[in-house]
Amino acid sequence: MRLQHCVRSHSVLGCLLAACFTTALLCAQPSAESISIQANRPGPAIPRTLFGVFFEDINFAADGGLYPELVKNRSFEFTEPLNGWSKGFNVDAQMIVRSEGGLNDNNPHYLRLRSEIPTGFNITNTGLRGMGVRAGAEYIFSAWVRVPEPSAPKSLRAALRTAGPGGDNLGEATLTGFSAEWKKYETVIRTSATNPKARLQLTVDGPGAIDLDMVSLFPKDTWQNRPNGLRRDLVQLLADMKPGFIRFPGGCVVEGRRLALRYQWKKTVGDVSERRAIINRWNDENERLTPDYFQSFGLGFYEYFQLAEDIGASPLPIISCGMACQFNSGELAPLDQLSEYIQDALDLIEFANGDPSTQWGALRAKLGHPAPFHLKMIGVGNEQWGKAYVDRYKVFSAAIKSKYPDIRLVASAGPFPAGPMFNFLWPRMRDLKADLVDEHYYQPPQWFLNNSSRYDNYDRKGPKVFAGEYAAHVADKRNTWGAALAEAAFMTGLERNADVVEMASYAPLFAHVDAWQWAPDLIWFDNLRSFGTPSYYVQKLFASNLGTRILPLSIGESARNAQNGIYASASLDEKTGEVILKAVNSNTAARPVRISVAGAEARGSARAMTLASGDLAAENSLDKPLNVVPAERTISITGDRIEIDLPAYSLTVFRMPVR
Repeated sequence: MRLQHCVRSHSVLGCLLAACFTTALLCAQPSAESISIQANRPGPAIPRTLFGVFFEDINFAADGGLYPELVKNRSFEFTEPLNGWSKGFNVDAQMIVRSEGGLNDNNPHYLRLRSEIPTGFNITNTGLRGMGVRAGAEYIFSAWVRVPEPSAPKSLRAALRTAGPGGDNLGEATLTGFSAEWKKYETVIRTSATNPKARLQLTVDGPGAIDLDMVSLFPKDTWQNRPNGLRRDLVQLLADMKPGFIRFPGGCVVEGRRLALRYQWKKTVGDVSERRAIINRWNDENERLTPDYFQSFGLGFYEYFQLAEDIGASPLPIISCGMACQFNSGELAPLDQLSEYIQDALDLIEFANGDPSTQWGALRAKLGHPAPFHLKMIGVGNEQWGKAYVDRYKVFSAAIKSKYPDIRLVASAGPFPAGPMFNFLWPRMRDLKADLVDEHYYQPPQWFLNNSSRYDNYDRKGPKVFAGEYAAHVADKRNTWGAALAEAAFMTGLERNADVVEMASYAPLFAHVDAWQWAPDLIWFDNLRSFGTPSYYVQKLFASNLGTRILPLSIGESARNAQNGIYASASLDEKTGEVILKAVNSNTAARPVRISVAGAEARGSARAMTLASGDLAAENSLDKPLNVVPAERTISITGDRIEIDLPAYSLTVFRMPVR
């Protein structure tokens, strides 16, 4: 993912959308358009991985999103160590961040509270844009605590309160029994009301000093009810898509602005108190400043692998290749100093797949997963370009293939879909026999309409394509139906060329409505709610209706798959005995079509799932999450054919039983 500027303005949306679709949105014709599918000529197999998802910690996607910790700066490791914390107006109380005798080397800072007030005092944490809590839900409050002096507070009371002075109490609990040694204490708070912007108030009962670290408020109700688990509604949206793979953890966060801030997977596994927090590289990009955006790594590589397994997706981890983000510092690890980076890659494969008798396989087993995660592929670098990348890719490829010849490697094609960087890398990756080459494109809707045939003439003998990051961007970067419709048209070309395009994923995946840096995004959320955009439903329709073999298809009299504003692709699902047709009508009016299947007997009735809106500017929102969603109906098959009108501005998926 690369840098961009986002302006979210409604004023020019209509005219710009019209301009985007000038050449592709045609008026309806009086005669029916024929769509002919050759079911007796099944083509290459369609990879299960064709349509997947790409996760990056941008837009508060991890902390504040998929990772549901409610306390902001729980370990006091932010650049401003008291960010998120404040005390009452009692001047006799002290809040001091110290590092002498901290919890561990990765988490050296802690908070010392001291007061001589007999009645004690309180401090407050704001949460990550507030704390969303639900009535009757249970939240685990925990903290590592020690008391450095004999005369010390005997208890610590935690209360959830509504925002503002004298906020209402939503629930509370107390920790007691402290000693002079660090120890983790926990209790449960049950909330009495729903509030999207609550605060956590900690009250020290009595005078003296007390040390706190890893102060946490975590929902009990997580995906799979796991401790340190993930936010249930967001994972459910992913699972509903039935993605073939999940790429993680990025994105530019893999590279870091400097190599010291790159993503290092070994620092993201094990006990959460030992994971070293760092600043997120998206904290001040794209003119939406978020100086409080850090990565706690509570969501680490073990959790990513678990997530992939849970949703039935193949894991695709991306590793640093010794190059910091070239849009920032462009810092390079010298070629003769890549051993640490290469060893991290080799150890990651062992962590995912190794027997529990190996060093890193043993760690995976200790964490609760003795069985392997069945890692089959790994990405070398994110979005690098130039000779420096080629030189480093060679070293990584040689080392990984030597020890793990079955692991497939994903190489970069740079940040753009064409131009000098792209043209330099592709032939070199072909010569190096890369398994997949990762192409990225963030372009206007018209580009996607014009490029539905992009892969028709790609070399079938060369590396496979991974369309790793793409999204149609209207002028103000909103998640409109017009953008999603153009993506759907383009995706018919991806499916039609599934023998070349092995993987594809929209980007970015998640965005918090109060803390985003990049738009558009597939799924938006606040502290309590979430919704899929029109693009989400396009992705879901394609991924959950994936056939097993490509079927030849023609529109009209020629063998074209895009004609007169109609785009289509077809596949055979050998498991269900169905022909699947995906048809996009980008015209301003409904178009009559005649769908016929040759070489097989289509009979009975077909399911038709249609995603449509007459308004290209239509969007979904937290308050109207179902404004643009698919509708399903049953259609009769008459004489081996279907005659039907494709609605204006629509995507329809047909599932037709055949024999």
